[in-house]
This record gives sequence, structure tokens and C-alpha cells, in this order.
Amino acid sequence: MAQENGRLAGKRVLVTQANDYMGPATVDLFGAEGAEVIADARDLTAPGACEDLVTGSGRIDVLVANLASENFSGIPATGLSDDDWTRTFEMMVHPLHRLTRAVLPQMQNRKAGKIVVYGSATALKGLKTVAAYSAARAAQVGYVQAVGVEVAPDNVQVNLIAQNYVENPVYYPPELQENERFMASLRRQVPLGRLATAREDALFALFLASEESNFFVGQAIPFSGGWIQR
Repeated sequence: MAQENGRLAGKRVLVTQANDYMGPATVDLFGAEGAEVIADARDLTAPGACEDLVTGSGRIDVLVANLASENFSGIPATGLSDDDWTRTFEMMVHPLHRLTRAVLPQMQNRKAGKIVVYGSATALKGLKTVAAYSAARAAQVGYVQAVGVEVAPDNVQVNLIAQNYVENPVYYPPELQENERFMASLRRQVPLGRLATAREDALFALFLASEESNFFVGQAIPFSGGWIQR
């Protein structure tokens, strides 16, 4: 049940790819915190889709850019096709710019707004056989850093969660989590020795979407249980 005095009470929040990845947890939590959530699941790679979504949504106080793609891991750079390379940018980078470009004018006019991007810690730490994915995620980081400082004077905060090792049925399906070799690897790689829950991640996004984070500007903040530190 939504809270009338929740941390996002009275806010209109647009969540992209709402049925995938961090979408469901974000929609549930933000709604419970009083937001009017616009949960959209359309294909944002289609021409004009991002612009149509923003225009049709009316006032947007918070944009949650949940932009992910199919798993491209396990492909060495020499085996990456042009299609594989291009696809990652079409799904994760170009829509981020188009959504941001479309929503910023209204936020700047109101002198208030938040853009929260679900990114990846692979943009901040080298990992083998994910060159296309890492490059697209790194492009998101560069974009957030640049736009963040550009719109900060208008009281619009743009930030990114650089996440890894978060529960997700695509990247970490139940059968993988039950695999002892994976769990042993998890304990070696992640100081906390476990995956984060989707709710823990969504709570971080809630903080960045709320008025509690007004001094965060253009940040790519690791959320990885210690897998990366910076």
C-alpha cells in the first residue's frame, strides 16, 4: 500500500523496461513509498519510442533508466561481431540519451528533477569477455558524469548505480545460485560473499530519487558488495 507520507509522495516516476531486470523491484518499492509510477515496458530501440514515451507521460519528476540487454558475456573481443557490438549501444546507450534529452527541459523549467540510471560496475573494473557490454556501460558512466554537471545548476540530479552481483533471474537464475562452484566463486570475488537482493538495490535507487540525495551530482556509485572500490 502506498504511503501518503512516503519518501516519494506526490512524485511521478517513469521506470523503463519495467518488467525486466531492476524494473519490478523498483516499481513495487517506489509505489509503496507514495510515488505515482509509470511502468513502461516498450522497446526503446524503436525510432521515436523514447520521445513518445516522455511526451505521453506528462510530468516526470523522476526518470529511472533501467536499460539492460541480453547477456553478452563469454565472447572474446576477437569474436565480437559488429551486430553484437552495436546492439549493446542500441539498447543501453542511445535510449539513455534520448530519454534524458526528452525529459530534461521540463525538469529544468521546474528547477527540480532526478534521473537515476541502473548501470554496471563492469564499467569501472576490467572483466574478460564482456568488451561490448562493458564499453556500453562505460559510455553510460561518461554520459551521466557530463550531463550531471551540466544540469546541476538547474537543481536536476543525474546519478548512476554501478552494480554487480545483484539477484536477477537473467544473470543469476536459481539453478546458478544452487551451483556450489558458482557460490564458491561468489565468495572469492565478493567480500560480502553473497548476492545483493533486488530490494537492496531498489532502496539505493530510492535514496537517489528522493530529496535526501540533492548533493549527489554526476556520480557513478559502486553497488557490488566490495567487488569494486573507488
